[in-house]
Amino acid sequence: MARSQETEAHAPAPPPQQAPGTLGVGMVGYAFMGAAHSQGWRTAGHVFDLPLRPALAAICGRDRAAVDAAAARHGWAAAETDWRALIARDDVQLVDICTPGDSHAEIAIAALKAGKHVLCEKPLANTVAEAEAMVRAAEAAAARGQAAIVGFNYRKVPAISYARRLIAQGRLGPLRHVRATYLQDWLVDPATPLTWRLRREHAGSGALGDLGAHIVDLAQYLSGDLLTGVSAVAETFVRERPLRAGASSGPSGDAGAAERGEVTVDDAAIFTGRLASGALASFEATRMAAGRKNALRLEINGELGSLAFDLERLNELSFHDHTEPAATAGFRRILVTEPEHPYLEAWWPPGHGLGYEHTFVHQARDVVRTIAEGAPPVPSFADGLQVQRVLAAVEESAAKNSVHTPVPSAS
Repeated sequence: MARSQETEAHAPAPPPQQAPGTLGVGMVGYAFMGAAHSQGWRTAGHVFDLPLRPALAAICGRDRAAVDAAAARHGWAAAETDWRALIARDDVQLVDICTPGDSHAEIAIAALKAGKHVLCEKPLANTVAEAEAMVRAAEAAAARGQAAIVGFNYRKVPAISYARRLIAQGRLGPLRHVRATYLQDWLVDPATPLTWRLRREHAGSGALGDLGAHIVDLAQYLSGDLLTGVSAVAETFVRERPLRAGASSGPSGDAGAAERGEVTVDDAAIFTGRLASGALASFEATRMAAGRKNALRLEINGELGSLAFDLERLNELSFHDHTEPAATAGFRRILVTEPEHPYLEAWWPPGHGLGYEHTFVHQARDVVRTIAEGAPPVPSFADGLQVQRVLAAVEESAAKNSVHTPVPSAS
């Protein structure tokens, strides 16, 4: 990050001023994640009893026609083409950042210095240095009553939240293993065009940051523990791709002419790690697994039992209680749709499942309550920085022939 972004003097901003009973949201970005976040903000207040009503004040993007269309489609009251103008709006109290990673730090730091709350998509930044600067800005803003939250939406899947509850209650006992994979296939075809997600200057890394960030966060969130070191391999299988033609709301876009560009990020990363408790962990993140569309899978083994989760069956949790008699013990299927399960008190009768979009509704609910109650933000920018340090250690290990690489501690 440029030094001026970190050291430029700013007068302390006053705490965010909200219209009575509302939280004005301004969002930067309008493509895939912008649509998902819009759904969350638009829906949360209609499902949950919230202390503040989210108001979709303004959405921002560089293409005037595209951002105007997105505003109309998703219910935003206004559109901007400069994120600085969005931050300056009096009707915006929270800035939601849904842009590529290369702009996260600049926008988040400016918004916090302007007195706004911030929600920033994962991964928090493209580099550890940027993430550290964001944490410093968040810490200064917290003293003024502002919240800075990173958007790890899979924490908001009811089954994952319930798994965290069971582990925290000691139902698995001391943990032994964490296995996490996130497999997609949208890059299997070499003719899939080059997009910003395949360029290091925009995305920071490839499958590692896009998918690996999620499973690293979930491993640490569920275990309540931090990774202390990793050993990794990474590969780019397709090193050149056709340049993209036109715009697309999806990850891949459309192939253009014969002109090609270099892929500068990983297609896949596999790594092992050790948690501070001594538990072992393994991770695989790839966008080259033919037939796997969005296969995020987790299994956690402890002395007293095990839990397993598959995002493609996201209303279910598999639980094994190893203290039961061997003759009848085994994995049981828990349908996570009861009112007693996390977030389900406001939704449908038992047995009526939820989907991917609901993770963003739950995220919006939690962000609003955090701000209204002045509670510590979760997941915080510090949590995002911890994940960034793991990702950096993975890249360092892969570049050094898989040598074990420590993950720096928060101190």
